[in-house]
Amino acid sequence: MILGADLIIRKARAGDWPALWSILQPVIRAGETYAIDPALPEEAARAMWMEAPAATYLAEQGGDILGTYYIKTNAAGGGAHVCNCGYMVGEAARGRGVAGAMCAHSQEAARALGYRAMQFNMVLCSNTGAIRLWEKMGYDTVGRLPRVFAHPSEGLVDALVMYKWLEDTPA
Repeated sequence: MILGADLIIRKARAGDWPALWSILQPVIRAGETYAIDPALPEEAARAMWMEAPAATYLAEQGGDILGTYYIKTNAAGGGAHVCNCGYMVGEAARGRGVAGAMCAHSQEAARALGYRAMQFNMVLCSNTGAIRLWEKMGYDTVGRLPRVFAHPSEGLVDALVMYKWLEDTPA
C-alpha cells in the first residue's frame, strides 16, 4: 500500500492497544533505538505509551495501523513549554513516509497543546534514518552524548539531542 491522502492520523483509543503493541513490542524487544528495558512487560508499555503522555496518536490507512507517536512534557516548571515525542512505525510500513507524516502532525498537535518547542533527548547516532528525517523536518542537533547507549550489536553508541522551536519567532 502506498502512503497517500487516505492516511489518517488520530488520537489513539484504548481499543487500539493490541495493534499498537504489535508495533511497539518488536522495537522495544530489539533494544536498538529506545532507552527502554527490552523486557518491559506489556502492561508497563501500555502505561508508558498510552497513559503517561499528554496525548498518543496513531497513523492509519485502510483500517491498518501503520505507526504511533506520543507527546509528553519534556521537563517540569520553567521547561514545561518544551515537549518530547516518541515515534514508532510498523516494520511493513517503514520507508513509506509514515514517520514524516507523524512528525509533521506532532508539531501541529504540540502547538495545539500549548507547547512552543520540541526536543528529542536521545536520537542514537546508529539510527541514521531518524537523524536524516529529523534534520529534514527542521530539527537542529544541539548536543551530542558520547557512549550513552549500550546497543546490542554496535556496543556503546553516541546519541544526539535534537531541538526545534515550533513558533515562527523565538521568544
